[in-house]
Amino acid sequence: MNIEHICFDLDGTLVQSSKTIYKATLKTLLELNIATGLPEDKFNEMIGLHFIDIFNELKINVPDFEEFIGIYKEVYFDFIEDSDPYPFVEETLCLLKERNNIKVSLLTTKSQDQADRIVRHFNLYKYFDFVMGRRDGIAHKPSAEPFLFVCEQLNVKAKSSMIVGDTELDILCGKNAGSITCGVTYGYRTKESLKEFYPDYLLSSLNELNSILE
Repeated sequence: MNIEHICFDLDGTLVQSSKTIYKATLKTLLELNIATGLPEDKFNEMIGLHFIDIFNELKINVPDFEEFIGIYKEVYFDFIEDSDPYPFVEETLCLLKERNNIKVSLLTTKSQDQADRIVRHFNLYKYFDFVMGRRDGIAHKPSAEPFLFVCEQLNVKAKSSMIVGDTELDILCGKNAGSITCGVTYGYRTKESLKEFYPDYLLSSLNELNSILE
């Protein structure tokens, strides 16, 4: 197996951000005068999905979704101190950066400007060859389109790339692109739920990635 590119998800994979996301969502709904008893446990189980899908599932009516996103992005950093990188994140990224034969990227459903700001906040930007947030005209995970776009930008093949993430969206995105898939079990999905999508690898800690590469 020749891996020349590893692409990481952000929330639930590199950063434990559930409290930030939940609190920012609550504050945004409050500012929009949308009354809801948003259940935190149920909400956390759906992190990674598009907000439209989450609100549809929870039967929360958000009349102006673009207005929601605009406010959400503004208030997100009010709660950024509730987020932290997972154990071994910086160590793993540093080791990958030292391998001159492996490109490292990030693929998240967060908007591009928000993704850039979050990665810089945690001083992780220097480890990535490319950061890919949600961009107009490009589908989001589980479509293969954003992942293939990343591969194209880095001049690498999808089949020699690995996508690492904590949800079914990451695994399906990788499978749709014909890449190697790796699920992490410490994020927002259970090990059992990830197994249903047959990832090539499952990690309980990010530093286990080194043994795969060796």
